[in-house]
Amino acid sequence: MNILIWTIIILVVLGGAVAVIVAGIGATRGNEGDDPLMARLADATQRGDVVSSLEQIEMQQPFSQRVLLPILRRIGEFSIRFTPQKLLEDTTQKIELAGNPGHIEAATLLASRFVFAAVFGGGLLLIALIAHNWPLLQIFIVVVLFTAIGFFFPQLLLQSQINSRQKDIRKAMPDALDLLTICVEAGLGFDAAMSKVSEKWENQLSMALLRAIREIQLGKPRREALKDMSDRIGIPEMTSFVAAVIQSEILGVSLAKVLRIQSDQMRIKRRQRAEESAHQAPIKMIIPMALLTFPTIFIILLAPAGIQMQHMMFK
Repeated sequence: MNILIWTIIILVVLGGAVAVIVAGIGATRGNEGDDPLMARLADATQRGDVVSSLEQIEMQQPFSQRVLLPILRRIGEFSIRFTPQKLLEDTTQKIELAGNPGHIEAATLLASRFVFAAVFGGGLLLIALIAHNWPLLQIFIVVVLFTAIGFFFPQLLLQSQINSRQKDIRKAMPDALDLLTICVEAGLGFDAAMSKVSEKWENQLSMALLRAIREIQLGKPRREALKDMSDRIGIPEMTSFVAAVIQSEILGVSLAKVLRIQSDQMRIKRRQRAEESAHQAPIKMIIPMALLTFPTIFIILLAPAGIQMQHMMFK
């Protein structure tokens, strides 16, 4: 009984540690480049609150921002000396594809792999040592397995963010291109039309368009800003759209006509993806039906006959 209680306590502590670390990695999504400490100080100044010191403002921040993120940054700064440059560049690109959740750096994300590996592996090792009755080989296999899971957990979480962001952008692109086409046909310039689209919705696509607009306003050429936006999103639909806009600008083709064609193509592709998902649904339903539905039906149908056969055999 004591072993069970200790196991439950350790699992709760480990779950809380993992939740706090995940909260630290996916910390606040405020404005890019803003310092949380200075933002709180500015808010307090605008409200007219009396601030005794910066330490007081810092202590008002969440635990993940005050403790966890600085620790991960220190580990990342130490491990960056031994990390290949190619791995850092690939991780930075993946963070951009995910929309830079939490505004973390590549070194911090890579360092979090060791933290999760230590939490997962160390937690299972502690449970195994408290249980006392686990075979040594079983302890070794379980600890190694959960250490590997913890090591790859940040990358899996990041890939899930990438897939979710790209899915949202694919879903929003046809409607956004329709509005973009209407604005251009009404006489607005392409930059002003993108601004209207970014103001209309609050999703990943509007945020990507708003960032491209900010870069253009800061002096970056439109072609480079659009290409960088396409690279940060990483889907073929956006690459095709950006290429068509740049080509129409080079050749002097009507931009409204190009946008109308792109919008029609986006809707065709979205309908094709919906049909593909509908065709995959029966295949995906086989696993839950085989594991959940069919055994239940067999139990309901065969249980009475099994009970009768048991009574007949033991009479």
